[in-house]
Amino acid sequence: MKIVTLLTDFGDFYPGVMKGVILSLAPEAVIVDIYHNVEPQNVLQGAFLLYNSYRFFRNGVHVAVVDPGVGTERRAIAVKTKNHVFISPDNGISYPAASEDGIEGIYEVDVSISELVGELSSTFHGRDVFAPAAAMAVRGELSKYCKKIEDLKKFDLFDYEIKDDKIFCKVVFIDRFGNLVTNLRAEDVKDARGFYVKGREFPLVKAYAEVKLGETLSIIGSFRTLELSVRNGSAAEILNIKRGDIEIELEVIR
Repeated sequence: MKIVTLLTDFGDFYPGVMKGVILSLAPEAVIVDIYHNVEPQNVLQGAFLLYNSYRFFRNGVHVAVVDPGVGTERRAIAVKTKNHVFISPDNGISYPAASEDGIEGIYEVDVSISELVGELSSTFHGRDVFAPAAAMAVRGELSKYCKKIEDLKKFDLFDYEIKDDKIFCKVVFIDRFGNLVTNLRAEDVKDARGFYVKGREFPLVKAYAEVKLGETLSIIGSFRTLELSVRNGSAAEILNIKRGDIEIELEVIR
């Protein structure tokens, strides 16, 4: 596997250093940036974006680092699945994607792998642990720094609740257009005509053009979940929602 994907909450600078480590150890690696603007410490958002990106690679080494527990005793893990390898802190971020592809082995990555970098900080395991682990996975040598374990932290992306005509779900991602991406799966809204959210009506449509400019709408987006939107506007601004991992209440219109 030569493809390495990176998904972090690091923003600028830090991902470039990780790439330097990977390429110095495995020059043959092909590195693809998925996203480095995951909201800080938002593991749910990181897990959701990883789950919705990994399958578009035939195979690969996927490094996902949203790591509120960096510097603690939380484990660094590598998960071998049918077609991929997922490298991440053991906080659930890689579980939804890995379990969907079929987990074949779970391994703890020893921090001694940092000897390949020459440093082990308490704040940047992306550089000192996860990047060299990715390089070793590309080279087929990761087992030198791993031991097999039997478990990993699980994470349910789709833990919403449906009570009659009310749905309690979460906004997991706000894209640059202000669309509110929820974790509510398409199959659970197929009988709805729309939703009331904070007193506003969001009719369920198949295309943005079905409503007028500036009007609210709901739609099944590319994540295969419900999104709340405003045509040529921002649902995030209208509903005053500024970050993901926020529970919202939907009243179903039938």
